[in-house]
Amino acid sequence: MSNADRHGLIAKTVRDSGRATVQELAELTGASEMTIRRDLDTLAAQGVLERVRGGARTLLLRGEEPPFALRAHEAVAAKQRIAAEICALIADGETVVLDSGTTCLEAARLLRERPVTVMPLSLQAIHLLAEPPGPATLIVPGGRPRAAEGALTGPLTLASLAALRFDTAIIGCCGLSTADGLTAYDLDDAAVKKAAIASARRVIAAADGSKLGHTAHAHVGPAGLVHTLVTDATAPPEEVTALEEGGTVVRTV
Repeated sequence: MSNADRHGLIAKTVRDSGRATVQELAELTGASEMTIRRDLDTLAAQGVLERVRGGARTLLLRGEEPPFALRAHEAVAAKQRIAAEICALIADGETVVLDSGTTCLEAARLLRERPVTVMPLSLQAIHLLAEPPGPATLIVPGGRPRAAEGALTGPLTLASLAALRFDTAIIGCCGLSTADGLTAYDLDDAAVKKAAIASARRVIAAADGSKLGHTAHAHVGPAGLVHTLVTDATAPPEEVTALEEGGTVVRTV
């Protein structure tokens, strides 16, 4: 098991259980207790969990958005497949507004190698797309980054989106269901997603299966706003069917 896979499994176990001991995590991963202690120190430094005597406990409250550092370790392979499928839908020469979030960051890694124009809505993606060399053209919006997330929000971000028109908006989902539509955990983030959708001719949603059927508290818009959803095989079949019946093209990778 690679370090990244082990960190992801540890983070998910602590998050799901609330807490876990070093011994439990060593048995789960097959790693030594010394390795697990180092892993816990690393994850604690990233804000993923809290170190306690003999193990670790979650920092996440019920109903709270998981921190970026934790989400970055979850479903990495699925997010990479989703990103690859999304980028295959983008034609050379397109203008793209790219939402914040871990799946969209994976898309940024691929788009920087393409002759497209991209306006990313997170500091992480801006830094990645700014690295030379790369044929992609970077547009940097204004805005205020959300603490620990790097997602750009506020009046300057909204003004940047209002001033431009894009071929495609790639939108990350906190939740997506036919009943409640697109939702986000943060009201400012929801406003940015709405503005990005309004500025684009086409909307592609990026969401691993855990996001389908889930509802966060800030409403972005109805599911019908999404022209194409790219998800993975863990998506609930009933939600996929309902979205398709509503006119959304669903691609499963």
